[in-house]
Amino acid sequence: MSTVFMFPGQGSQSLGMGAELFERYPDLVAEADAILGYSIKKLCLGNPDGMLNRTDHTQPALFIVDVLSFLARIEDEDIRPDFVIGHSLGEYAALYASGAFDFATGLKLVQKRGALMNAATGGGMAAILGMDGDAVAKALAELGADSIDVANFNSPRQTVISGIKADVEKFAPQMKEKGAKKVVILKVSGAFHSRYMKPAADEFETFLAGFSFGSLNVPCIANCSAKPYTDESIASNLVMQIYNSVRWIDTIKGLREQGADTFVEIGPGTVLSGLARQIK
Repeated sequence: MSTVFMFPGQGSQSLGMGAELFERYPDLVAEADAILGYSIKKLCLGNPDGMLNRTDHTQPALFIVDVLSFLARIEDEDIRPDFVIGHSLGEYAALYASGAFDFATGLKLVQKRGALMNAATGGGMAAILGMDGDAVAKALAELGADSIDVANFNSPRQTVISGIKADVEKFAPQMKEKGAKKVVILKVSGAFHSRYMKPAADEFETFLAGFSFGSLNVPCIANCSAKPYTDESIASNLVMQIYNSVRWIDTIKGLREQGADTFVEIGPGTVLSGLARQIK
């Protein structure tokens, strides 16, 4: 019997998120504002110029709200996680919760990650509903869509593909002929979690060299491998995560095999709770 804290990533942001948390943690909010150079409260509550949905602003905002949500949860309830996981960007909040780095370090990493990913243009992504990852990969091969990668193995009923924008727009609709119930082109500028993010990952690796990390005191499962982080693998996993698939199904299944029976979503939205229910 064990509890898993799950931290959501990009796509879970919403106007008004964190409203009750910003007043509760003024020191951390002030620290965040100083690092970011703008008001996180104004961004989340006002969404000026639609910036909350721009990757370089979305990622820091979600990291902050995820972390503050975690602090509030452990203060308010007698609950501690046995494992922590995060979906894509959410993995940074999970690593914070595990003790890998402090708030300021995590925010600086996320700020850089968001900027690099925001600068990666020309890519596209699509959610394929009603097909698992293996079926999607097989269908892509049959269509000759070898320029497209499977980005997110989210659940047996939800898979995300990623690649050059024109190719995604061409091949994604054809997935309905291969058994998809629905295809949704995602509003992103880059081919996240695909081979096309390797240049951004290389630049991020150089940036990471300027940081040191702490020892993990709660097991954190890596997106890119569905295996636990080690103290030595923090930097390498964060680099690989940018251009590798999010192996969410394997992560949830692996935790269940280890006795995890309670999955608690920490942060805005309920996306991850829904995915966990679909994974048997």
